[in-house]
Amino acid sequence: MSNFLQVLIDGILSGLLYALVAAGLSMIWGVMDVINFAHGEFLMVAMYICYWLGFIFKVDPLFTWVAAGIFLFILGAVTYKWIIRRSLGKAAMAPLLATFGLSMFLKNLCMNRFSPNFRLLSGTLLDGKTFEIGGAIVSVPQFVTGIFSLVVVVALYWLVKRTRLGWAIQATAMDKEAAELMGIDTEKIFLLVFGLGGACVGVAGGLMTTYLAVHPEVGGLFSLIAFVVVALGGFGSIPGAFAAAILIGLVESFTGFYVAAVLKYVAVFAIYLVVILVRPKGLFGW
Repeated sequence: MSNFLQVLIDGILSGLLYALVAAGLSMIWGVMDVINFAHGEFLMVAMYICYWLGFIFKVDPLFTWVAAGIFLFILGAVTYKWIIRRSLGKAAMAPLLATFGLSMFLKNLCMNRFSPNFRLLSGTLLDGKTFEIGGAIVSVPQFVTGIFSLVVVVALYWLVKRTRLGWAIQATAMDKEAAELMGIDTEKIFLLVFGLGGACVGVAGGLMTTYLAVHPEVGGLFSLIAFVVVALGGFGSIPGAFAAAILIGLVESFTGFYVAAVLKYVAVFAIYLVVILVRPKGLFGW
């Protein structure tokens, strides 16, 4: 029973992190119909920010995630203004290829400046701390990251569903031309959405620095899982992304423990393929 509970908790905590990583991507994809191929590299940049702030200035990631979120909001807004905006309305693949180029630039820049070495902060406030629930050992850094992820995703959902700004975002996603006729500045909405997408992954990357090593390739797997979460949950649906992220976290955890660790991602992508074949718009798509 304790093994089952351990695997369940690990799966839920992983799923909460995946939900935060995917939430911003889901907003961008749903509102703008644009795939940010540099999403994983944004996460990597956030992790480097918190690592160097912790290594040089001895500021714990429990505080520097705020700086990472703000910096990634700015990076996301700049990416829209100087890259995405210039590629929209041209070839259908132009935004995808542009963000792919950005991802290669960020990854190779960090590899050149910081080397491919794995870097892990030691002596952080949560380093090595655990607690027990029903015989299951819970890592405090992962638990805190999961709680923060849940709070941010709920806040993002509240913003979209309960505020005038959120209604403007929904209107822009549904019909850009009609939204403009109603007086909504869709350019500012796109800029804000890209910034929020960057901020979400920035917060996730900042918190992950408390227990994961940072290196130039760290964003690759998380980026791939984020794409799967968004497609599985339904394009633009934050509740869908949340449900899909928890599902993926649980499938990954249970398959890795009860079947084989090397097959956990096989199971994840198999479920993804089945759902997409049966329901191409995802579980919550419309």
